[in-house]
Amino acid sequence: MDAQQAGQRIERELLILIRHMNMTAPRGPRKQAALDRSAYVLLTRIEAEGRPMSIPDLVEAFGLAPSTLNRQTAALLRNGLVERTIDPSGSTTHKFRITDEGLSRLVAERDTSASGLAEVFRDWTPERLARFTDDLEQFNTDVERLTGRPWPRTGHTTT
Repeated sequence: MDAQQAGQRIERELLILIRHMNMTAPRGPRKQAALDRSAYVLLTRIEAEGRPMSIPDLVEAFGLAPSTLNRQTAALLRNGLVERTIDPSGSTTHKFRITDEGLSRLVAERDTSASGLAEVFRDWTPERLARFTDDLEQFNTDVERLTGRPWPRTGHTTT
């Protein structure tokens, strides 16, 4: 298999993976509504960054249009998941910080997702799990290197 053939196969599998992501969460009543995908990704990035982020910071991190991020952060503000804070460096740029409610919802969503994934991996050997997670992390870091948009990794995320 050459790189082009592998790319075609992986593209299809990634499409299917994205389709399945919502399906891996355990079903049944939840204490609160699930976060939508954009809220989950933005909150996760702000958390991973370890500091409040401005619209320009988010534009740089995601490569999305400022108008898109303005809409997404406005929804986070309306839902009480982030709050605006003044840049401590004295800039007039507002930054977004996760609220206690936002962090609580993010952790709950992450736990739900991880539980669903754990069910998928239940019968995998520890060696296979380690190989898969290492390969997936390498794939993501290679994509990040090519796009110039690395995701902050300070060890492995745990709750």
